[in-house]
Amino acid sequence: MEDQGGNRKRKRGKRGKRPPPTPKTEISSKQTTTIITSNLKNSSKSTSFLDKMRARLSGGHFRMINEKLYTCSGEEALNYFKEDPSLFNMYHTGYQEQMSHWPEQPVNIIIKWLKGRSPSLVVADFGCGDARLSRNVKNKVFSFDLVSNDPSVIACDMSNTPLDSSTIDVAVFCLSLMGTNFPSFLQEAHRVLKPGGWLLIAEVKSRFDPNTGGADHERFSNAICELGFTSVLKDFSNKMFILLYFKKKKEKSKKEIEWPELKPCLYKRR
Repeated sequence: MEDQGGNRKRKRGKRGKRPPPTPKTEISSKQTTTIITSNLKNSSKSTSFLDKMRARLSGGHFRMINEKLYTCSGEEALNYFKEDPSLFNMYHTGYQEQMSHWPEQPVNIIIKWLKGRSPSLVVADFGCGDARLSRNVKNKVFSFDLVSNDPSVIACDMSNTPLDSSTIDVAVFCLSLMGTNFPSFLQEAHRVLKPGGWLLIAEVKSRFDPNTGGADHERFSNAICELGFTSVLKDFSNKMFILLYFKKKKEKSKKEIEWPELKPCLYKRR
């Protein structure tokens, strides 16, 4: 189609109608709260899962190190932690977690025992861990362990401490007779104790249950007596551990001692 000037007119098509605007959906405060709560729950589940995985890994490392300490000598354990001191912290984190499930801590009973006696008694804590004993009594305490993260703790093999002979009033082994050469730890305790000095041993009860492969506690006690001690008290009242109290004789026995084997205390996966 042309206009009067001969120009062709463009045919305009009809414009299509625009679609009506999409109505805005209003979200109520209740719906907003539900969405936020749902997101928080998902986040919480994710965090909880990660925490559980970390705990599992930590627990696995603890059990591995724990088994190592029970199945090697004190000297080997000392070198093991010298190569990687962080393993010591990993072990004690797992150890504290295990202890949190115990209704009573043996170290607290030993602390109470010491508080009922003269604060002038000098103590040697063999395998002191976090040195809780020394922090909770007025006594002079020599704290020994395989690694020292505290100025008050002396890192050493417990069969070879820097103490002079006959200088200690109380020697303590609180869940620390772990090495395959544990008799040498007790021999060292005998060396450093004064005549009439106390030897206190707290150990996991299952290690002295012959029905599950544990040692006969009488045989263990007799071996310590042959070393040069007198048995004073045996406390089996706690379901998790036993407490043995000895006093050093004036003279050391010259008999060859047959020590019973103490089975490792291996913790089950929780």
